[in-house]
Parts: sequence; structure tokens; C-alpha cells
Amino acid sequence: MRKKVGILGGTFNPPHIGHLIIANEVLHALKLDEVRLMPNANPPHKEIQNRVTARQRLTMVELSIKDVALLKLETIEIDQGGTSYTFDTMELLRYREPDSDFYFIIGGDQVEDLPEWYRIDELMQNVHLVGVPRPNKSLETAYPIITLPIPQIDLSSTTIRNRIANGETTQFLITDAVRDFIRKERLYET
Repeated sequence: MRKKVGILGGTFNPPHIGHLIIANEVLHALKLDEVRLMPNANPPHKEIQNRVTARQRLTMVELSIKDVALLKLETIEIDQGGTSYTFDTMELLRYREPDSDFYFIIGGDQVEDLPEWYRIDELMQNVHLVGVPRPNKSLETAYPIITLPIPQIDLSSTTIRNRIANGETTQFLITDAVRDFIRKERLYET
């Protein structure tokens, strides 16, 4: 039987409860065997803010999922380095794991950008794209994606970084382990 693996990519700078809700909801809705959170090395569409290292982002993801058995860390893009294109990453994962079917999870903000994605038509033939709602974003697209109605939380890593910089609370928005790591490493302080 083929393994069903979800992939949730992002900068995870820092990872927050919204990421965990998305991963968990897709895991259960599609009856996946696991969902991997995959920090980007250098995403082509945005710059990684605040001089946080790849190692620190990996550690924060590890800490955020440490107590959730079916959520895993995927390091392939950090290991590869350079610009991270979804098509290239998924081709490498498919080569490494030929007995797995991959479900690449994207938010509504990414759905509208699909026409600009690198080798999108080939990607669509090789993986299942799963679109999840984001506040004020549409999941409508000409591409055949799986859409799931999951609980939405209007939260971003930018919001978390700003709150930390301003000395505001992040309780319930990030895990305690991630908050402790951020304090210890003095991340996002002004």
C-alpha cells in the first residue's frame, strides 16, 4: 500500500499555531499517514526576515511538533540550499520515496499565484495540491486542486515577529517550547 504524505512548506519564521492547525486538519481530513513541515531554504517569492538562521527555523519547527506523532520535520530544502522551487523539491522527494503519494498543502494566498509557479503543469501531474482557506483569499483556480474547509485563524509569522519586537504576548499563538527558544536565542527583538 502506498504511503500518503502531506507536505506543508513555508519559512516558519517562526512556526505558529496556524501552521499546526493546517497540518493537523489536512492530516485527518485526507487520512494521510503523516504531514511534514518543510522549512524553505530560499523561497523564490519572499525574503527571510530578521536574520534567523536555517538551523534556528528547523529547531523551532522541531519544537513546535515534538509532541505530535504524525507531524514530522522535512529538511530537504534546507539540506539542498539555494532557491527552493516546489517542482524540484517534489521531484527529489518522489525519486527518494517512489512508494509515496504526496499532498502539497498551500494556502489561499498561494492558490491565486499558481499560474506563475515554476513548472506548475508538470507539478500538477505528479502531486496532489491541497488548498486551504486563508482569510480574505479565494481558493478558486483553473487548476484541479483539493480544497478543504478547515478552521481559519488570521495569523502570520509577521504578526508574531511584530508582537515579540513590541514586547506583546504570543501566548496561545506559538507553542511554549518555541516561545522559550525565541527568548533564549533573543530572536525578533528590536
